[in-house]
Amino acid sequence: MASYQDYPLSIYNSYSREKEVFTPIHVGHVGLYVCGPTVYNFVHLGNVRTFMTFDVLYRYLIFLGYKVRYVRNITDVGHLVDDVDEGEDKIAKKARLDNLEPMEVVQMYTNDFHDTLHLFNFKSPSIEPTATGHIIEQIQMVQQILDHGFAYEVNGSVYFDVLKYQAANGNYGKLSGRVLEDLMNNTRELDGQEEKRNALDFAIWKNADEHHIMKWPSPWGIGFPGWHLECSVMSTKYLGKEFDIHGGGMDLKFPHHECEIAQSVAADGKVPVRYWMHSNMLTVNGQKMSKSVGNSFTPAELLTGDHPLLEKGYTPMTVRFFMMQSHYSSTLDFSNDALVASEKGYKRLMNALKALNNLVYKKGAMDEALENEISTSLNNAFLNLSDDLNTAKCIANLFDIATRINSFADNKIAIGSISENLFQRLQKEYAAIIEDILGIKAEETGNTAVVDQLMQLVIDIRQEARQNKDFATSDKIRDALGAAGIQLKDSAEGTGYVMN
Repeated sequence: MASYQDYPLSIYNSYSREKEVFTPIHVGHVGLYVCGPTVYNFVHLGNVRTFMTFDVLYRYLIFLGYKVRYVRNITDVGHLVDDVDEGEDKIAKKARLDNLEPMEVVQMYTNDFHDTLHLFNFKSPSIEPTATGHIIEQIQMVQQILDHGFAYEVNGSVYFDVLKYQAANGNYGKLSGRVLEDLMNNTRELDGQEEKRNALDFAIWKNADEHHIMKWPSPWGIGFPGWHLECSVMSTKYLGKEFDIHGGGMDLKFPHHECEIAQSVAADGKVPVRYWMHSNMLTVNGQKMSKSVGNSFTPAELLTGDHPLLEKGYTPMTVRFFMMQSHYSSTLDFSNDALVASEKGYKRLMNALKALNNLVYKKGAMDEALENEISTSLNNAFLNLSDDLNTAKCIANLFDIATRINSFADNKIAIGSISENLFQRLQKEYAAIIEDILGIKAEETGNTAVVDQLMQLVIDIRQEARQNKDFATSDKIRDALGAAGIQLKDSAEGTGYVMN
């Protein structure tokens, strides 16, 4: 099977803005951190796409032979409305509106998050820490930053001093490409900044007033951690002060990830992450997905089709397949036409896999050109995955192979035209790419055992008609099944079927 020595991985590093060959800090081991959800509402499709990107990365790293520690956090405190330093905590606000305890809100939407990702066949991370479970560690990092002179305390709140940090390190804005002077000009007139020395400074600990629900004692008074702090704390706690890969959505580059870097450097004196990866946004019919314009829909609506913009519902694996037909760094546009095409593409891929599993090798006359073609397509599938996780090009390689598999299954080409070694490799690696790396699985509809029994009955009736030279009945059965999306496959071993 493929290994990281055979197919070295290259990653587009958002920090350097270059595609780089991935070299882990510790040979054979990978530390991967991905920013998880703030659990105050149902998971949305933008989340699903981001986490799917890193689910495939996680799967591929494991497949290549790396030992991976994948950490994905749950934000259950500190994320304020509008992503600023003033106002109400998103979870506390939801709890107040719904007359619930904050941890009821957290549990409800964490469950929804897990259920949704399970539906789309995501692997669970190695560790899933919560912000509230790491308050002590966050207080310790705040103190480290204060001790190193990169923060200041005002009225029980602690703010990160961006200008002082920039003077010492010079890398604030490097990840997002923001220029400090432009940021200062654009934020100079913001309200509610009277405690800060500079409008760019951000809270790493906030004083909590009597109305604030979620709060803890600290050396600076009763309060709660800033949103950015938790990821600096939990990533370095579980992966080390320097680790390999940090992922998230493009929208988190600034300020969240930019602030993460600054906090970690200010606390530990080291840039924490080697490779930054960011997935791009979703659009709908060319427009940015937004509740205000009515083109936003939940995973549940996508699956049921219960939305004005959807003509019907689509299965989880159709959606997963659809999301991988575009590179993770590209904008992905949802439309009925694209989803219908993905539905057909998914079925074509799974039918080829089923046909491949049913093939029995029989030695024949070798076709070296065909041998080289299939071997090259398999190699290219891995090369494309290793080229910054290009799932779109990998799927194109799989379709090329599917065409040949169907020719084998239809007896248009003898399976013996390729070597037995390649046949065995094809059966292993084609399935591995689809199921183990891309995470695509067969979706059972209805009682498959009953369907198989009914189909066998129909096949037997058709076979009897053919033996009696009643070709009109035989053709009628074949055509009727074809119209219903069921294709009969005649071979020397008998007749089988695939459902399109």
